[in-house]
Amino acid sequence: MTLVDFVIFFIYLLLVVMVGVYFFRKNTDREDYYVGGRSIKSHHIGLSIVATDVGGGFSIGLGGLGFVMGLSGSWLLFTGLVGAWLSAVFMIPKIKKLDREHGMITFPDFLRYRYGNRVALMAAIISGIGYLGFTGGQILAGAKLAAGTVFANLPPQYDPLNMALIVMTIVIIGYTVLGGIKAVIYTDTVQWIILLSGLLVAIPFALANVGGMAMLKAELAPEFFRLDNLHWSQFVNWFVTIVPIWFIAMTLYQRVYATRNEKEAKKAWFIAGIFEYPVIAFLGVFLGMVSRVLFPEVDAEMGLPMLLKSSLPIGITGIVIAAYFSAIMSTADSCLIASSGNFVNDILERYVLTKPSQKTLMLVSQAITLVIGALTFLIAYSFQTVLEIILHAYSFMVAGLFVPTLGAYFWKKSHPSAAFYAMMVGGTTTLIMIFMDFSLPFGLDASFYGILISLIVFVFTSIWQDRKG
Repeated sequence: MTLVDFVIFFIYLLLVVMVGVYFFRKNTDREDYYVGGRSIKSHHIGLSIVATDVGGGFSIGLGGLGFVMGLSGSWLLFTGLVGAWLSAVFMIPKIKKLDREHGMITFPDFLRYRYGNRVALMAAIISGIGYLGFTGGQILAGAKLAAGTVFANLPPQYDPLNMALIVMTIVIIGYTVLGGIKAVIYTDTVQWIILLSGLLVAIPFALANVGGMAMLKAELAPEFFRLDNLHWSQFVNWFVTIVPIWFIAMTLYQRVYATRNEKEAKKAWFIAGIFEYPVIAFLGVFLGMVSRVLFPEVDAEMGLPMLLKSSLPIGITGIVIAAYFSAIMSTADSCLIASSGNFVNDILERYVLTKPSQKTLMLVSQAITLVIGALTFLIAYSFQTVLEIILHAYSFMVAGLFVPTLGAYFWKKSHPSAAFYAMMVGGTTTLIMIFMDFSLPFGLDASFYGILISLIVFVFTSIWQDRKG
């Protein structure tokens, strides 16, 4: 990166932070802070969903998949398209109707309406902890990008990745404590347009660096250009882990609540789905493929940052790198607000604080966000790959929350006790399988078996409770 790129980079980040400060000063209560006053238009919400869901984590992760397996890595975000459109059709009409009637703030608010306080408390704990891991993945994504670009030329006694982790944690926490959901959504719109434009601009420059498309095909094995270069279990694992997130993600429920009506919410979800697949899916993996040719010896997830650093012209590099950082910050911002919302709205406000004022709630929210942000640094420091953290966090939340949430939407016999035990057993079992590193049948992910166990517990307990009473 040249001096011009550094100047553009820091000016861009400063402007983003100033937008966050502006909306922070305009926030008057927790409805502003968490759901944007329920008045945000669909195109802002749609682009914000893409920026939050894909963000820096999946962008860097997609580049890593393109580096390892080629175009087949795009199937990761096909699951995003499926999840977005399924939830638009089946989830949004039901949840938006309840939101109009009850003024909901969090995902556990919905489960509280259907199952009661005990289930909502368990859901808040699972969601809050899950978003800790997800935010750690975003911080690691930002650190990897910074280590390969901004911090690449540090003196040898400093580890670029560790230094980047420290700086990224400070920047993300600082911005998050200040910003509310309006700041996140409106900056997401601009950030995502710039990031997408930068990636489109990067392709011709990257191809020129490898000698054109013909040279790229000559350097990579034929399977890199096929869509079946992955085992079926890998696709199932992505599908089982990611599609259910669209029905249980706190960040997505906040955006449903932030829309004006059901029509606007559906439109936003359809916009998000098409941007995830095919648009960003193929852009990400293709640039990862190019990075493999140019930097074959580096860590797979470092290939894309190095490509952006070396292939783009002066000025464009600073903008694209800044946009990547902004996408990472926006995703981390959303996840930290989601996690703090779980702990503040669903735990502290209901079980600890006594009739707090709106000002007190906002101050407590900021303090909890700060504590959560510090914990995410420890998580990011303990893992090696971005996708590893993100998918572990997804697995934990999905296995605990997906089955009871579907039951709340679609099965009248669903019982609160069944939901509580299914959450507890599904999430705990999945964590045990992940961290004990069990060898699981057919190569399927722990979340698959966690969901299966949760389903069995949920169905049998609901039927038993129904017969009892």
